[in-house]
Amino acid sequence: MKQLGQILTDRGSKYAVSGCPASDRAAVDAALKELKRDKSYAKATHNTWAVLLSDGGPLKGDDGESGAGMVIIRMLEREGLEDHLIVVTRWYGGKHLGGDRFRNVQSCVRAYLDAA
Repeated sequence: MKQLGQILTDRGSKYAVSGCPASDRAAVDAALKELKRDKSYAKATHNTWAVLLSDGGPLKGDDGESGAGMVIIRMLEREGLEDHLIVVTRWYGGKHLGGDRFRNVQSCVRAYLDAA
């Protein structure tokens, strides 16, 4: 799994982004398991993820960050990127971010797509 590490910090919350090819749910589960072998990712508040499967449509996991998986799906659809898992990790910093959390997810996904 390609990890770009910490992308941004907002009011104490830290965000990182990771991703890898994934063509089915088993590959997604294996990639998430691999990511969480890193203790800092396993202890993160949220590991939000999404993938567009070429033979199964979109899959997402909000991991408590309601709506964030859909943000990733929309960006994958705009890019036309199928069979590629993107995970945005957030370590909660103690302050609620409201709608800014979606902008932060978008910034992380954009950084990942630009680096690919």
